[in-house]
Amino acid sequence: MTDMESISKKFIDKLRFTQDGLIPAIAQDWLDGSILMMAWMNRISIEATIQTGEVHYWSRSRQELWHKGATSGHTQILKGIRYDCDADTMLLTIEQTNDIACHTGERSCFFETVGINTPEGKQLNSQPPSDTCSELFRVINNRCSVPEPESYTNYLLEGGDNRILKKIGEESAEFVMACKDKDQDAIANEAADLIFHIQVALANHKVNWREVLKVLARRRAAPRRK
Repeated sequence: MTDMESISKKFIDKLRFTQDGLIPAIAQDWLDGSILMMAWMNRISIEATIQTGEVHYWSRSRQELWHKGATSGHTQILKGIRYDCDADTMLLTIEQTNDIACHTGERSCFFETVGINTPEGKQLNSQPPSDTCSELFRVINNRCSVPEPESYTNYLLEGGDNRILKKIGEESAEFVMACKDKDQDAIANEAADLIFHIQVALANHKVNWREVLKVLARRRAAPRRK
């Protein structure tokens, strides 16, 4: 028995399957935490997933192993795997090829909303909820293509680098001073301002926030400096 087979068997033996030998598996984006889909797995599909590094589910309708994306090209690369406190649900952290998980062509299978409006009275969009910074960048990026009257973001974008970079300089100085003053509320507020203006600069130069997250992820996994 190889090390991978040993790990796979020990892990699978801890899981609580249904009477049909299945367990629900939730696929979550490895960078922004978005929930992309839910499908079923069994022992065979879990073993195939761990051994190949690409997610395999079990198709209940076809009663066969389902290599996600084998036909469409929208494969899922396994980044991490967990199970809940009852060991009856799995969470797969995955890198979604082409950023499309749903057979409809949507990024996530969870694109339907129930008509709930935000406090500002706007309809929630079809994108799956993610971390706050990713959500913020989505709004900023949308302002680039769909400007809104009296939008501060569009005011910055209209001024280009001169206006945006000047604000980054100002916000950086204010963040430094808040740290010097050891004012925790001010530090948090100035950090938020700085991140916002940095994101505006990224959008202005057509650099996606996900690219920043990828750099941070690579650095987290890199060997420690001596």
